[in-house]
Amino acid sequence: MPMEETPAPSSATNFIRDIIDADNESGRFDRRVHTRFPPEPNGYLHIGHAKSICLNFGLAIKYGGQCNLRFDDTNPTKEDVEYVDSIKEDVRWLGFQWDHLFYASDYFETIFRFAETLIAKGLAYVDSCSTDEIRQLRGTLTVHGKPGPWRDRTVAENLDLFRRMRAGEFPDGAHVLRAKIDLAHTNMNMRDPLLYRIRHAEHHRTGNTWCIYPLYDFTHGYSDSIERITHSICTLEFENHRPLYDWLIDVLELYHPQQIEFARLNLTHMMMSKRKLLELVETNSVSGWDDPRMPTLAGIRRRGYTPEAMRAFCDEIGVTKFNGLTEIVVLENAIRADLNKRSNRAMAVINPIKVVIDNYPDDLVEELEAVNNPEDPAAGTRLVPFSKVLYIERDDFMEIPAKQFFRLSPGREVRLRWGYLITCQSVVKDPSTDEIIELRCTYDPLTRGGNAPDGRKVKSTIHWVSAAHAMTAEVRLYDHLFKLADVSEIPEGEHWKNWLNPASLVVVPSAKLERSLATFKPGDRCQFERLGYFCVDKESTPGKPVFNRTVTLKDEWTKIQKKKGS
Repeated sequence: MPMEETPAPSSATNFIRDIIDADNESGRFDRRVHTRFPPEPNGYLHIGHAKSICLNFGLAIKYGGQCNLRFDDTNPTKEDVEYVDSIKEDVRWLGFQWDHLFYASDYFETIFRFAETLIAKGLAYVDSCSTDEIRQLRGTLTVHGKPGPWRDRTVAENLDLFRRMRAGEFPDGAHVLRAKIDLAHTNMNMRDPLLYRIRHAEHHRTGNTWCIYPLYDFTHGYSDSIERITHSICTLEFENHRPLYDWLIDVLELYHPQQIEFARLNLTHMMMSKRKLLELVETNSVSGWDDPRMPTLAGIRRRGYTPEAMRAFCDEIGVTKFNGLTEIVVLENAIRADLNKRSNRAMAVINPIKVVIDNYPDDLVEELEAVNNPEDPAAGTRLVPFSKVLYIERDDFMEIPAKQFFRLSPGREVRLRWGYLITCQSVVKDPSTDEIIELRCTYDPLTRGGNAPDGRKVKSTIHWVSAAHAMTAEVRLYDHLFKLADVSEIPEGEHWKNWLNPASLVVVPSAKLERSLATFKPGDRCQFERLGYFCVDKESTPGKPVFNRTVTLKDEWTKIQKKKGS
């Protein structure tokens, strides 16, 4: 079932595994484990879906079972082949391959026959009330529902109307098919729920064959039953729908899977509503579904996240029965841990200031050996050119150093990564703005590699690039899309888009990068030493490279500044 690299099943236990273990021990479902991932193709999948994908496919792997990919394509006005294709790509990217590919539309004829059977049993009826009338007659949590004028139509009349609905004789909204259960039920989902509605719209697979479509609650359980799913794993909001799931299957005496609910993933600073994500795309608040600030799998893939890190993250947060809010730092730490092992290092200067080493020979260029990845000896080394004129980060210099700032300042010596010890002797300023534009330094030629023969110590090591050999690139620095940690706490009546972070994207048009990055292609990842992990963007072209920041490194000076500010 899995593709070439099988994701290792988690060793951690959870309540769903406990249920499956008990079922297997009792012989239920003949000790089979058959799960499914059933997304609606009405948008791109997001990080929350990754948890469900990893759970459903992971359980199938763990128990040597099967997992289906099934598209819940019962709403033709919102669904599209674009979304179908993107979902397939996302599942594969996470490292999984479905055993069977199905669509709810595969079962339209069968489910229509199930509906006719319910009508014949007196368990469903055609209601001609308006949407508002149906809502009012259903009652509230404290007030029982009331029967509408069409609830007692005869079986013959209901069958005739239902078949004419299918034949296209009525406009949208003229009739619906409802289950006939209990209008006084304490569970609102059992108060004669809607099963079918009229919708004259072209379907992405069935075209104009159908003009009535079953609702999700009606389709879900029957699809599971037809596919002989053993454990139908849903997010917690479907817990109140389980009685209807069970009722629909039991009244037709069909094969009965077990529905199990778990808490969905909620992350700080992230919006998981497909409807609102679509609004972000349609209003150009982001560049598209794969904007690296989006929580979509397409977005995080473009940003440079790895499938291995996503699976590790989903494994770490586990599966619970209680809704909660996970700090985004948990996700970011999972990304850092994975990229730290697999990413080669390079030096890049995002906000450059020029350094001239006055006592370095004018025409000399040295090739310094640098380690590609200290976590992976097999990654080897590379040669980095060193010359008289360099660029360093502007943040690595302070004319009047603050307490606990140990980087470069006048009269202070620092280590250049893989290079020499240098000392700042003076600064050159723009006379019109008084901005520092150049640092004049000296170097100790006996300290190649960064160590002084006399054993003197320096407190800071900074990165650099040779000005004559640097490549210029656009660098995109991404931050949280939302300012508010818990987007569910957006004040009532205030539009949620008001809480978008205006600094979620900062574009640096002319960063200076080490020449080894010139061969990188879209999707390639690396660590800019001391700055973070970066990925080449799909918009990168030869001569005009674009790098996306995937996630920052932990920066001690930034932590000190934040602590001081608080």
